[in-house]
Amino acid sequence: MTNTVRVRIAPSPTGDPHVGTAYMALFNYAFARQQGGRFILRIEDTDRARSTAESERAILASLRWLGIDYDEGPDVGGPFGPYRQSERGEIYREHAELLLRRGAAYRCFCTPERLDALREAQRARKQDPRYDRLCLALPGGEAERRAAAGEPHVVRLRIPDGQTSYDDRLRGTISFQNSTIDDQVLLKSDGFPTYHLANVVDDHLMGISHVCRAEEWITSTPKHVLLYQAFGWAMPAFIHMPLLRNADRSKISKRKNPTSLEWYKAQGYLPEALLNFLALMGFSMPDEREVFSLREMGEAFSWDRVKTSGPVFDLAKLDWLNGVYIRKLSVDALAERLAAANARAAAVDPAYLRRIVPLIQERIKKLSEFDAWTEFFFAAELSYDPALLVPKKSNPEEALAVLDAAVAAFAELPAWEAPALEAAGKALCESHSWKLGNALMTLRVALTGRTASPPLFECMAVLGRERTLAFLRRAAELLRSAC
Repeated sequence: MTNTVRVRIAPSPTGDPHVGTAYMALFNYAFARQQGGRFILRIEDTDRARSTAESERAILASLRWLGIDYDEGPDVGGPFGPYRQSERGEIYREHAELLLRRGAAYRCFCTPERLDALREAQRARKQDPRYDRLCLALPGGEAERRAAAGEPHVVRLRIPDGQTSYDDRLRGTISFQNSTIDDQVLLKSDGFPTYHLANVVDDHLMGISHVCRAEEWITSTPKHVLLYQAFGWAMPAFIHMPLLRNADRSKISKRKNPTSLEWYKAQGYLPEALLNFLALMGFSMPDEREVFSLREMGEAFSWDRVKTSGPVFDLAKLDWLNGVYIRKLSVDALAERLAAANARAAAVDPAYLRRIVPLIQERIKKLSEFDAWTEFFFAAELSYDPALLVPKKSNPEEALAVLDAAVAAFAELPAWEAPALEAAGKALCESHSWKLGNALMTLRVALTGRTASPPLFECMAVLGRERTLAFLRRAAELLRSAC
């Protein structure tokens, strides 16, 4: 065991990168940085049927997008590699053999059919399914002869009598009666390890000082403690974080909440906002502020400030927080984020985009809302219901008069700037005794196709004289046709 703090995350590359992976990575990373330690990424890809290289690439890309930099990992190397479990098979087999020699494990030759029948009978008796230790009674010589002959088998951990306890940094001492712990499979019949063996062997050989993971592993930890004891190794500190929860307190799942990190990126959540949100799920700053950076979290981090109650994953809160971060960006920075996330924003002239950004920055909560708020800036012609041109307390004749008068007034305006446009619009309403709100609504729909939009006269300034007048004339044509 090293004196340096060394922590890790060990995701399985079996699907889209999960938001829970980001949650655990965040807390491990913050602790490592606060302690001046090392943060390691290990890929647990021993599930050969489900693990894919594509999923691994997505995990690496998501961590890079979030700004969580790992010090050691499959693509950056390190002194304790390899960092993919699929490349460490001989290491696990050697350690399984060591446990067999010490009598801490045994070979099991039971067929899948026998195990299925055993579990079915136990369920019928309303018993918890578990292995009945039939193969534990095999003489050692017979087990070795059958294994040498190539008979399929697994290696199981031999659970001793008594009780197993361990200390959890957040929860105190946790104890289990060993009679409730199954003889866990450590090495599968294909020679690949299960999570439990690979996890313990890798954590020890990689010098992991603190195992910080989700609370769903609390009941598996006694098996890991017994493995550490069987190997004669010092144990790391255990820290089990609360699970992210749906509103009904169930474990977060894609049936009730989006769980893919790629979904959050595609929706236009800023990585720093998502990290801030995930931090709030289990941590509070000393001054209780809700908006803070990854660096600030690392500087203030303490396990004493981590909550064990299951945090509710509230997308409305994330939307609010993301909006806060969007408004904190400079215009140039937001334009760059939009261009990186949105095809339309990427295709437009950067100078034109920078003129649009200030008009929507206070309104959007996600980068993906850019299209909905700005479509009219890029359209040659707008599509909308002409009835929207007539406010509730107005009439078609007045709305048409507003449009015609606006074309005449704005066409003659010498300076095409928002203050001059606003002054001309107000003067127009005063000279015709039109209600300002009604007239502006007619103009808003004509120019944006919407009843809600960014500031009207600023939009006109960006649209330019030619397109503004074209939209107004088109709206007058639509209204005449509808009347």
